[in-house]
Amino acid sequence: MPRDTHYIPPLTPPLPGAAGVMCPGVVAFAGSGPGDADLLTLKVLKALREADVILYDRLVSNEIMALAHDDAILEDVGKEGFGPSMAQEEICARLVYHAKRGLKVLRLKSGDPTIFGRLDEELSACEAADVDTQILPGITAASAAVAAIGQSLTQRGRNSSVRFLTGHDMKGFADHDWAQLARPGEVAAVYMGKKSARFVQGRMLMHGADRATPVTVVENASRADQRVLATTLDQLPADLAAANFAGPALTFLGLAPRAASAAHTEIQMELA
Repeated sequence: MPRDTHYIPPLTPPLPGAAGVMCPGVVAFAGSGPGDADLLTLKVLKALREADVILYDRLVSNEIMALAHDDAILEDVGKEGFGPSMAQEEICARLVYHAKRGLKVLRLKSGDPTIFGRLDEELSACEAADVDTQILPGITAASAAVAAIGQSLTQRGRNSSVRFLTGHDMKGFADHDWAQLARPGEVAAVYMGKKSARFVQGRMLMHGADRATPVTVVENASRADQRVLATTLDQLPADLAAANFAGPALTFLGLAPRAASAAHTEIQMELA
């Protein structure tokens, strides 16, 4: 969907019969959810229809980008773990540049912008430039993925808390409270965890985790090409490598799908 990034479109009206959610010169940070357009919030949909400029991440689905206003300027500022990326400083500069021109600026992130989305860095850049901001939440990948396997993130008698972890940070593989995570009944959702699977396994086992601890990996949660891998902590690196997931994947430590055996058989049949 190529666009002329030099063209400045006229300010667009809100959806018919709906109050606008964006203002000129304001940057809206929005979550597009896990990819299924049906999981987009109405407020984010309105913002897509109103925005003059949309700076979007790599994982925002084409299905959702197709909902943008026809005259909106689309700028791909997506980042890829361990891959080519636009510098964070450049993203911040572009947000401020467009807002200072009096345009309605939408910073569209996948999932929810407040979870592992570098939101604070971009908010701080806008604040330093006296640019007003707003945050439009979205459905995070963990919520969509756990729904896909028919489970809940918390359960009475099992776990009264759940952790959202990142598999890697700016320094490499991310460290966590592995002794806590290794306890029976603990549940954690690991974002960006494909490359760190062996590291996570090693840390968990080092701190006494049961090798039979259930682990589920959901690729492309909520999308038409979603796949589910049910495995154990012991087999996680090998099974994940064999699955060869190319899309975004979320890993659940301590959770198995309700139909675990059927899901595992299905993925193994695909691998054969």
